[in-house]
Amino acid sequence: MSSTPPDQMMAGLAGGEVDALLRGDHRQPHDLLGPHATADGIVVRTFMPEAVAAEVVVDNRRRIPMQRVADPGLFAALLPRGRAPLRYQLSFRYPDGATWDTDDPYRFDPTVGEMDRHLFNEGTHRRLWNVLGAQVRVVDGVEGTAFAVWAPNARAVSLVGDFNRWDGRRNPMRLLDTSGIFELFAPGVGAGARYKYELHTADGSLRVKTDPYARAMEEAPGTASRVVASTYAWHDDAWMDQRPGLDHARRPMTIYEVHLGSWARIPEDGDRSLTYREIAVRLVEHVARLGFTHVELMPIAEHPFTGSWGYQVTGYFAPTARYGTPDDFRFFVDCCHRAGIGVILDWVPAHFPKDDYALRRFDGTALYEHDDPRRAEHPDWGTLIFNYGRNEVRNFLIANALYWLREFHVDGLRVDAVASMLYLDYSRKAGEWVPNRQGGREDLEAVAFLQAMNDAVRQDAPGCFTVAEESTAWPNVTRSPAEGGLGFTFKWNMGWMHDTLAYFHTDPLFRRYHHDRLTFAMIYEYSEQFVMPLSHDEVVHGKGSLINKMPGDHWQQFANLRVLLAYQYTRPGKQLLFMGTELASTREWNHDTSLDWHLAADPLRAGLDRFLVRLGGLYRGEPDFWRGDPDPDAFQWIECCDRERSVMSYLRRWDGSHHVVILNLTPIPQPAYRVGVPAAATYQTVLSSDDAEFGGSHLPATAGAAAEAMPWQGQPHSVVLDLPPLAALVLAVART
Repeated sequence: MSSTPPDQMMAGLAGGEVDALLRGDHRQPHDLLGPHATADGIVVRTFMPEAVAAEVVVDNRRRIPMQRVADPGLFAALLPRGRAPLRYQLSFRYPDGATWDTDDPYRFDPTVGEMDRHLFNEGTHRRLWNVLGAQVRVVDGVEGTAFAVWAPNARAVSLVGDFNRWDGRRNPMRLLDTSGIFELFAPGVGAGARYKYELHTADGSLRVKTDPYARAMEEAPGTASRVVASTYAWHDDAWMDQRPGLDHARRPMTIYEVHLGSWARIPEDGDRSLTYREIAVRLVEHVARLGFTHVELMPIAEHPFTGSWGYQVTGYFAPTARYGTPDDFRFFVDCCHRAGIGVILDWVPAHFPKDDYALRRFDGTALYEHDDPRRAEHPDWGTLIFNYGRNEVRNFLIANALYWLREFHVDGLRVDAVASMLYLDYSRKAGEWVPNRQGGREDLEAVAFLQAMNDAVRQDAPGCFTVAEESTAWPNVTRSPAEGGLGFTFKWNMGWMHDTLAYFHTDPLFRRYHHDRLTFAMIYEYSEQFVMPLSHDEVVHGKGSLINKMPGDHWQQFANLRVLLAYQYTRPGKQLLFMGTELASTREWNHDTSLDWHLAADPLRAGLDRFLVRLGGLYRGEPDFWRGDPDPDAFQWIECCDRERSVMSYLRRWDGSHHVVILNLTPIPQPAYRVGVPAAATYQTVLSSDDAEFGGSHLPATAGAAAEAMPWQGQPHSVVLDLPPLAALVLAVART
């Protein structure tokens, strides 16, 4: 067979095909390479530029020499017709005498099916991470990895990596019909391999890109994608079995927001951050002790710049390698679930960075972003905005949301910067934006995307929830799309946060003039389902730490902080605190250093810690504070107008039970203060933020009071209490 004329083994090929292959610019390499039936037998062609000789190995024993039919390194052999499918290997010899045997990537059928391609182009593929990217598989008995990437405007795409010396000529990929998907099965490539895609663009340039669907990437400053296959065995069956039936609006939710890289570090090991596995046990024990129900992680999808805190993502499907592997992150989530702690991820579909190795002009065109500069770039952050009107981009993001919820058992997604997605004129001046088809400023494509994403989460990840960081008055954020809403489960209550911090920052002497800052939020409380955030954004960029926002001397600062936290926990809605609140650090958060754990021994801070433990336990243990969150009847003002003394009181109630909350927001004690109550009963103080064990004033507090038959403040009965300074009291009917 070795004497077969070369032109016979190249018959049927269109002019220019060989030249395109040799320069790495062929979009259908399987038409030329691999096995091809002819009238004389089966021609096998392969391309290995560095090889000096090649053979076809049939049945692991019979070796058929291949002829060099073009330079450099295009070999061919004519085999007799045999049984189908033809299974063989290729053997190459190099100038130094080394040899390499491998299965032929070009003898395998496509690994992306027609229906998968159709659903992707339609924008409705809910398991896209199992189709695109790198999938470790066994195909026709051969172990390897199936690679697939969407690059519809590329002239040609090649797979490059450790396994082919990053030579784009070696593994050109085939375009699958009109889908825009390029595909190749690479035998012998397994977990751990680094890879990228080399794209020839329509303008003749060459772009080398990481895989948008890569499930792992190498640690920065490296930018290569990694093949990964999970071997993790989950142990959170009890958690996952009960998750689909949860109604989060009527469950307790206190969220501890965490930046993994700076929660705790190891000074004796170069001040490095803890890994996913190292932080898991310590963090879970800490948040469980403090009574938190969930941890919220600032973005952990791969990102190049640590100072972006993860909000500029280059690897949407890859947990950052800074803290370990994807299975290490699974271990983290598993630990949380086994301790009864839910996991929320910050998720960033609003924008992506301009790093040229990632999504930017991926195939030489504005593929993931808008082409129109009036819609393409985010003016505040210098990042690019996703084109939500393109089916495949919408599918990329929706599948990514489901990926974290299903593959990593994450329970909720806090969607970052929703407001920037909703408005075409966000941070833009007149003339810098284009109205929608109706002439308005709303981004209708982004609205449709958010609705579709929330519907997909509800349908494909039952029991999971989404939270919108939305800072405007956009209506119906937490109503279903069927009702004209965006479909989120919760919305961050930014108005509450701004008003509350402004009030507590005010000197108590002048709080009488700002009383409405605390009462106003109840006017719109039931327009949405809210989370009250005191997040990382409030302790950076010169805003000062939370404790330093509190006025007065050192003692008053801590008393104010305890009242603030009691108010947050006992009013309607869910709560979020940024890590380190429990330490009351006087410095702003710094992502490059550990929290100030040495402060925990300070007496006032130890008291604050004990207060959070007691407050968290009270909140979680009493359904009055959360079961009726969606119901206006579950909250009632007792007194919201005593601005002269800066005192307010309210009821939280559910199913025949109730608690009374009284806030004295000045450092002046209020002796014999009468408060209306609904029941003819003895009320006991179940929590006082002024208790000595929390660092309080040591003033005598009213432990219990019998209700008098004196109507007061709209209630049929009343009690008389001595209110400590800068204190919150929580009363309950005494149990007999």
